[in-house]
Amino acid sequence: MGFVLLALFFILFILGFPVVLSIIIPALLYVFSSGVTLTLVTQRMHYALDSYPFIAVPVFIFVGNLMNSSGVTNRIFKFADTLVGRFPGGLAQVNIFASLIFSGMSGAALADVGGLGQIEIKAMKEKGFSGSFASAVTAASATVGPIFPPSIPLVIYGSVASVSIVKLLLAGIMPAVLAVGAMMIMTGVISVVRGYPRAERWPTVKEVVRDFIPAFPALLTPILLIFGMLSGLFTPTEAASATVVYVFFISLVIYRELTWRHILTALFETVKSTSTIMIIVAAAALFGWILAIEQIPQMFSSFLLSISQNPLVLLLILNILLFIVGMFLDSTTATLLLVPIVVPPLVGAGVNEIHLGIVFIFNIMIGLVTPPMGLSLFLISDIAKVSIKDIMSEVAFYLIPLIGTLLMVTYMPQVVLWIPNMLK
Repeated sequence: MGFVLLALFFILFILGFPVVLSIIIPALLYVFSSGVTLTLVTQRMHYALDSYPFIAVPVFIFVGNLMNSSGVTNRIFKFADTLVGRFPGGLAQVNIFASLIFSGMSGAALADVGGLGQIEIKAMKEKGFSGSFASAVTAASATVGPIFPPSIPLVIYGSVASVSIVKLLLAGIMPAVLAVGAMMIMTGVISVVRGYPRAERWPTVKEVVRDFIPAFPALLTPILLIFGMLSGLFTPTEAASATVVYVFFISLVIYRELTWRHILTALFETVKSTSTIMIIVAAAALFGWILAIEQIPQMFSSFLLSISQNPLVLLLILNILLFIVGMFLDSTTATLLLVPIVVPPLVGAGVNEIHLGIVFIFNIMIGLVTPPMGLSLFLISDIAKVSIKDIMSEVAFYLIPLIGTLLMVTYMPQVVLWIPNMLK
């Protein structure tokens, strides 16, 4: 019955049913056919939502929406332009560097695309970049958002896998920085070959300081979050609320651009996004509970371990599996469905659980820029008014540094574990 359940899920999904219906319909059919009471079903779904770490998800979503509507993104972009605009590719490099800065506040890839994306694409087009290339750079650079702290996907992963969220957030710092560096190198090569424009001169110290001061409050956010969590001032969940307070402070007191209209817009967008995520969380919890009853995780563990007990081989299999899954499922659904199945055999084979978490989320994030269900592709296509086909022809170049960084992270665990181990 467990395999029938999985097969029915994929059939409904391929037929075009919404993800939540593709999950809940097979689950309810199983419930009705097996005689499980509806009371137990509602208990399982409610239990999944009654999670303290999950409180951080809507709060971080609210932070991203608040920044997009209060002018913070403009100052981040301007500082990044001053700092790296002279590099080969100019604004393309600014695009990538600004994504790293912005991700230190929002923790979500789509917040990056929706917020900075509009500013970046408009500026790049005005400088002579093609719409497809500007869109590709924006979509590819947004993948680092859910890896660099704070990170909504890492919070969800830590909750499902019962792994330290603080260690996961710290472990994401180096992979995100490496991915940004690799994409900037690729951008430089493409820009030199194509002759893309860049700033006419290097900035003076005075110019850097001039644009650094307005951006400093925003740049300080990830530092405050990491310091607060390491010092024990607040948990990762409480860190989300601390971020809201801080963003309110800098928007009202320092930047003075936040209005009631901005707040209401941010709240409205947050409710929409959170509702979608939480419905999927509840449905996936029921689905996962049924798979556990049918012992699908144990069967999958036995199957994997029958292929090999070598952690390196198992990680390769996991990467291939997640790359394929990431093409079709969003990160939340993939995490909720697959973590209970794939994590136990790999941890049992000796893979570090923190290392495994970063590999898992990094791989799923690459799925944001791979067809047919890459959410970043759809969003950026709508913003830039460029076809997904044209964007994909440019994104293909950025899959090289992203997959290269993923392989480095996969087979060099110390890249991931260096900071968490150092700060123990």
